[in-house]
Amino acid sequence: MPPTLASTSPHSGSTDSELDTILTSFDTSYVWNYASAKEGLRDLYEKAKREQWNGTEQLPWETPVDPESEIIPQSFNPLADWAPFRKLDPKEVPRFQHAQLSWSLSQFMHGEQGALMTASQLVGAVPWIDAKYYAASQTMDEARHVEVFSRYLREKLEWEWPINENLKKLLDMILTDSRWDFKYLGMQILVEGLAMAAFANLYQMAREPLIKELIRYVMRDESRHVAFGVLSLRDFYTDMPESERRDREEFTIEACELMRDRLIGEDVLRYFGFDAKAGREVILASPVMQLFRQLLFMRVVPNIRRLGLLTPRVRSAFESLGILKFENFDTEAVDRQLGIA
Repeated sequence: MPPTLASTSPHSGSTDSELDTILTSFDTSYVWNYASAKEGLRDLYEKAKREQWNGTEQLPWETPVDPESEIIPQSFNPLADWAPFRKLDPKEVPRFQHAQLSWSLSQFMHGEQGALMTASQLVGAVPWIDAKYYAASQTMDEARHVEVFSRYLREKLEWEWPINENLKKLLDMILTDSRWDFKYLGMQILVEGLAMAAFANLYQMAREPLIKELIRYVMRDESRHVAFGVLSLRDFYTDMPESERRDREEFTIEACELMRDRLIGEDVLRYFGFDAKAGREVILASPVMQLFRQLLFMRVVPNIRRLGLLTPRVRSAFESLGILKFENFDTEAVDRQLGIA
């Protein structure tokens, strides 16, 4: 039987394996100045209103999907030449591909729920009325994203996986931090930036038309969400005291390391009886995955630079991760190429 979504909460004491409760606390701000107060946010909000879509009606759910077909070409499998994988029964190879894709889409779905809850927190926390307007529109976007990923997993792939522990740790860090700018930095700049790169990669590789169309709609929203973070945090870190800026540096580095480490999918390896540690090493050494893991950060690094957080310490960490080369990457050109700008 495929894995089901399950995690037992260490916080709530609940026996309900489908509920995980964490304690959050942050300042909630009324804004009595209803005039536009942050350059660019009103235009972004207007764009968000124009680009709302209905996943139930606008996606071709009638499209037949064979979950064990090559939705993603086998040539992108980093384990293709690994001896234990080559010993799989030929009937198990497409099932392994099925598992890999369902695991990846499950992590997208869980990440979108984290974004949903973060956006709802931002509605209360942000100090400008335009930001509250936009955060409210993003909350709707994220609800729609959870909805469509969940439906695709349930109806088309018929296989869902629990959240990866590294992704869960990062989402918890964002949701439980009391500072509103950490929520922007963690979700809008880091998580959303990484997701955009992963979505673009999947969009270009996928051969199945429904998932391509679903991803195209989601990317259009996510591109605005990243812009929301950049506009809101622009100039915010310029005159910040060194001790406070150091907190943001440490958070940025830890978050990037967590997101790098979450991409391995040991759950899939264990499900097929492989040695997860050995399989992880093969995946990490794979040229395909090394390139993919670096490309995930091509949107994060230039935005960190735009915010003034590409400090010597962060620069050194990014150099170690092999992602500093994206410092001047033109994300807008890629969005135009993908038709989502």
